[in-house]
Amino acid sequence: MRPPRRLLASLAAAAAVAAGVLTAGPAAPAAAEPAVAAAANTIPLTLTNDSGRADPVHVYVIGTQLSTGRQGYADADGTFHPWPRGATPPVPAPDASFRGPADGRSMTLRLPEFSGRVYFSYGRKLDFRLADGGLVQPAVQNPADPNHDTLFNWTEYTLNDAGLWINSTQVDMFSAPYTVGLTAADGTTEETGRLRPGGYRAVLDGLRAQGGGWENLIRTRADGTVLRALSPGHAVGSGILRPDVMDDYIDRVWAKYRHETLTVTPFAHDPGTKYYGRVDGDRMDFADASGSVVTSFAKPDADSVFGCHKLLDAPNDQVRGPIARTLCAGYHRTTLLTNSHQPDQDASGFYRDPVTNHYARLIHQQMRDGKAYAFAFDDVGAHESLVHDAAPRNARITLSPFD
Repeated sequence: MRPPRRLLASLAAAAAVAAGVLTAGPAAPAAAEPAVAAAANTIPLTLTNDSGRADPVHVYVIGTQLSTGRQGYADADGTFHPWPRGATPPVPAPDASFRGPADGRSMTLRLPEFSGRVYFSYGRKLDFRLADGGLVQPAVQNPADPNHDTLFNWTEYTLNDAGLWINSTQVDMFSAPYTVGLTAADGTTEETGRLRPGGYRAVLDGLRAQGGGWENLIRTRADGTVLRALSPGHAVGSGILRPDVMDDYIDRVWAKYRHETLTVTPFAHDPGTKYYGRVDGDRMDFADASGSVVTSFAKPDADSVFGCHKLLDAPNDQVRGPIARTLCAGYHRTTLLTNSHQPDQDASGFYRDPVTNHYARLIHQQMRDGKAYAFAFDDVGAHESLVHDAAPRNARITLSPFD
């Protein structure tokens, strides 16, 4: 079973990026682990640059070393380096970068047993800092962040004794395009995250054409370079997308389930576990098969929907969290009015309402395989851009054209 998305993306991405700090583990000696030990717990990763850009590429492999719980970075041969202690105010982190391949070229590095990220930036290195609480990562929604004007992106991965999980992500932003892939133990290959020809521009053009504030998600550098499109959660939080942008849909959902029952089957492997939701006053109550109320949700707002948090909080438990992530997916995909049994598995019906997550709609529409991580629980129903193998021969990241 793969690690839960809430661990891989929303805690590691949304919490760390929004808060700006990735909590560090216990203090560790500054000396690196022996290269032989590191190499024994790594797999080769081929990084190919098909971007069409002449800018130098800077690469970073950062995360948690799973064998020790320490946080740090790896160099190109997979050797682990723990972060030194931080300070208040945050101090510059050691330069964890190594030079990536030029356009049209490839390089092979060693991917260590981490739960972490592979960052890549074009032209400029990223500015990482160390606070008392740990690593300060780029906050893409903050105009004052030192990385705001840098063109960059990242992939998320976990490599452990159960195999490799690696995914592309747009949970925080849609930016420099790339694909991820692997070669499985049996020699077959998998790939995801590849845009259709012209897909990068189509997403941006679609946001511009949508209007209603969705065009404001696009962030541009002073020289005219498009840096990213912010996710709608960050856009609402930054005041560039109206906080009431989802209200009409949420109101209609709330009205429907005052008189009808919403059935949630949160576990694909356990179809017998069901919860039944009805709106009662200012809350939506969910009951189990015996009729006992197991959890309740207040009427959400757009921020709660887009972030899958606050009024739609999803703790790592076996009841409230699974119900919340199913609800969150239904709100993003706007399927709660068309199907009272959730999750809805039929992607052809997603994002059909005029009031919907147009950011997620456009990204999924432009992916060759239709899969993306456009919000934290896009893995509900297995619509996420992730590949996994229990014993992979290698992994791949390809920097794609900006077309």
